[in-house]
Amino acid sequence: MKKSIKILAALVASATLVLQAAPVFAGDTTNLPVDKQTKAGLYMTAVEAYEQVQKNGARTLFVDVRTKSEVEFLGMPTLVDANVPYMRNPDFPVWDEKKHNFKLEPNSDFASEIAARMAEKGLKKNDTVVLMCRSGDRSARAADLMLSLGYTKVYSVTEGFEGDMIKEGPNAGKRILNGWKNATLPWTYKLDKHKMYKVEG
Repeated sequence: MKKSIKILAALVASATLVLQAAPVFAGDTTNLPVDKQTKAGLYMTAVEAYEQVQKNGARTLFVDVRTKSEVEFLGMPTLVDANVPYMRNPDFPVWDEKKHNFKLEPNSDFASEIAARMAEKGLKKNDTVVLMCRSGDRSARAADLMLSLGYTKVYSVTEGFEGDMIKEGPNAGKRILNGWKNATLPWTYKLDKHKMYKVEG
């Protein structure tokens, strides 16, 4: 009995820590960070994106806009229609001293590839498009680009695939707060060739 009480107390303490570390915009987009905001102001959580595709997948284009490397090594939602990177790794990698990683460059094929995927599903520019990146920044920029091209219902998944980083405590820097993976929504390491961006052979 005492062991059960100790386990329960530990679970409550862990849940409290996560709730304290949660960003103020979780489920509430009124306080969304600037880099996650879109001009259209259309957002979904990972769970809402899942529900949208489950209920109306035939009239929705669900796109993972992360790089090929991200989807290959970190996995990809099983329900996405395609991986169309908004940013890509340049042919000759350039190091970003400020971010301590390799710089990405805009994917010049993004708009044409999205248009092709829309046509493949028989969708028009007024149909629903859901974009997901790692944590909601790139999907927001991609949504803005699509808005400028005449798409009217482009939603950005604010939490992304991996979720937001915990800011403090022993798990600081880890993306374990929210997002597709942390919500235990369906994903896989086994990629579908047809869904991938520009695969030859």
